[in-house]
Amino acid sequence: MRPLKFLLGLLLLPLCWAATRSLIHVVAALTPKDLHQLPIETWWLLGGFGLWLILYLVMPRPFRTYVLAHELTHAFWAWIMGAKVSGLRVAKHGGSVRVSKTNVLITLAPYFFPFYTVCVLVLYGLLSWRYDLTAYTPWWLAAIGFTWSFHLTFTLAVLMQEQPDIEEHGRLFSYTFIYLLNVVGVAAWI
Repeated sequence: MRPLKFLLGLLLLPLCWAATRSLIHVVAALTPKDLHQLPIETWWLLGGFGLWLILYLVMPRPFRTYVLAHELTHAFWAWIMGAKVSGLRVAKHGGSVRVSKTNVLITLAPYFFPFYTVCVLVLYGLLSWRYDLTAYTPWWLAAIGFTWSFHLTFTLAVLMQEQPDIEEHGRLFSYTFIYLLNVVGVAAWI
């Protein structure tokens, strides 16, 4: 199975290139020539993103918070695919969750599914059914930027270390798959 996944990883490379170029073109088309013309909501999103980057660089890293999201993401994806989930464990240097079955989506989901960002979006959706949140939209966008930056920084940091999740499917396949789904996620958000 590994040689097949390696070949699939090679075949995903042109798709990654095409998706990246498409995303760059979309962002360029939507970005005004003068950055002062960006909508205020975009600045709030970027502000939340930048705030996390600053905190990531100057504060002790909340690794346990990342591990919790990582393991809950495995559990969530396993659950939506019909697996039984048990034994969630979160520690300072890692964690685990037992699932009754696994596949590539369950294994690699923590690297392309920004758990806390999705939590913010779900909470916003639920509250907006009951309340008018229009006045708070900038704050929600800042929270989205903050949590997505959290996902991105920790994902990049842990991918630089040896990860059993990555080794299970091979590096080339895992990295191209993760990259592609992150680019598609950003494109869907736009």
